Amino acid sequence: METAQRVVRRNRLYSRLVSVLVYVSFLLLCYSVWRQNAPDTLTGSWPWKLELLDVQSAATATVGSLGAALARAQYARAVRPALGYFGRVMADMAPGERLAWACSVFNAAQDVAVVEEISYLVVLTARSEDAEEETDWVNREEAERTVVDRGPESRTDFALHAIGVGRPVPAQGVMPLGWFTAAAMAQVRDVFVRVRVTDRVGDTHERVISMLKGADRSARRVDPPMI
Repeated sequence: METAQRVVRRNRLYSRLVSVLVYVSFLLLCYSVWRQNAPDTLTGSWPWKLELLDVQSAATATVGSLGAALARAQYARAVRPALGYFGRVMADMAPGERLAWACSVFNAAQDVAVVEEISYLVVLTARSEDAEEETDWVNREEAERTVVDRGPESRTDFALHAIGVGRPVPAQGVMPLGWFTAAAMAQVRDVFVRVRVTDRVGDTHERVISMLKGADRSARRVDPPMI
């Protein structure tokens, strides 16, 4: 279920429009070259007598639009977010001085990203011979309700942090997703978080994160600092 980061949608104005300009200018160049070399008997009648651009102008338009497309692609790569995540056993999360597994997502790129959508898929552990229970992609409230119905208490045994649309993930910044105690992890096998963010050029990127991947489900001490 966990996936690498991918582009799910590109900005129409800054991506498709530039691509259309490249195709149109290339077609104009082909037409201009063909018309210049076609016999007069053919170019003397409609619609072939119509001259849109001369070869030099069409070539300039093609090179210019192709350069714009390459520049756009290079800039999009430069500002593209780099979404990763990590989990740690931490104290001072759950009440009663209990330890908890906390998961956060970070943006390792050099530019800010903005949350466009966030959804959750909860996988509950099997009860006796029953199969594992898995939800569809749902919002935070429904995911939280699914876990609570199994027994763990919100903000006592686990927490899924409220992350609203438009929440910025700064460059080199961290965004906490939530935490789970041993009592909660006994009922929950995994929680997948689908994070979609928009970069500076308007492209939308998606990463599916496994919050409990590698989780220490019976932690006895706090993990050391990462830095």
